[in-house]
Amino acid sequence: MSNPVYLALDVPQLEAGKALLNKVKGHIGGVKLGLEFFCAHGTHGVLDITHASGLPLFLDLKLHDIPNTVAGAMQAIHVLEPAIVTVHASGGRAMMEDAKAAAGEHCKVVGVTMLTSLDERDMARTGISGAPHDHVMRLAELAESAGLDGVVCSGQEVASVHKQWKKGFFVVPGLRPAGAAVGDQKRVVTPRKARDDGASVLVIGRPISKAADPQQAARDIEATL
Repeated sequence: MSNPVYLALDVPQLEAGKALLNKVKGHIGGVKLGLEFFCAHGTHGVLDITHASGLPLFLDLKLHDIPNTVAGAMQAIHVLEPAIVTVHASGGRAMMEDAKAAAGEHCKVVGVTMLTSLDERDMARTGISGAPHDHVMRLAELAESAGLDGVVCSGQEVASVHKQWKKGFFVVPGLRPAGAAVGDQKRVVTPRKARDDGASVLVIGRPISKAADPQQAARDIEATL
C-alpha cells in the first residue's frame, strides 16, 4: 500500500463530504465511511462517495449481532465492494467466522478490539477487569483463530499485536499528529509511530476534516510517513 492513510469521512452532508474528498484525495490512500455516514446516506451515498473518489472503501460498521444476522449483513453490502469491513471481536468466534465466510472475495474483515475512546476505568464499568492492553491481546488472538484478516486496535497496542500476529492486517484509528488536539480519544499516538509499529491502515479524521486547510493537513501527514 503506497499510502496507508484512510480519511474518516463521517460527515452528515453528502455534498460537503464530496467537496472535502476533492481537496484531499491526492494525499490519502482510501476512504473510511462509518455508522453516522451510513445511517444518513445509506448505500446510495456510499456508492456516490466511492465513485467520486476512485479510492478503496473502508466500511466501518462495527457489526455485532448473532452470527446469522451478521452474515446476512455482510452479504447485503457485497454490492458496495468494500476493501475493509469491521465487526466487533467481542461478538465471539462463531460470529467472526460467519462474517468472514460471508464477506466478498476481496474484502478484508477486521475485528474491533477496544474503542480508542475507552480506557481502563471505562472497561471496569462494563465488567471487564485488567488493562486495555491485555484485553486487546485476548481479542486479537480470538480474531486470528476465527480466521479474520486482522483487527482494529489503538496505536498503543499495535506493536504487541503485530508481534503476536505476524501476518495480520492492522487498522489503527484515533491518531493525532504531533501537537494536535486529542479530543474524545484516550489512547492516541502519531501516524508515524503507528506505521512504524506495524499499522497497515491509518484512520485519520478530524486532524484533516476540521483543519483550516484540509489539503495541506493531509499533505503534511503524508509527508511524515
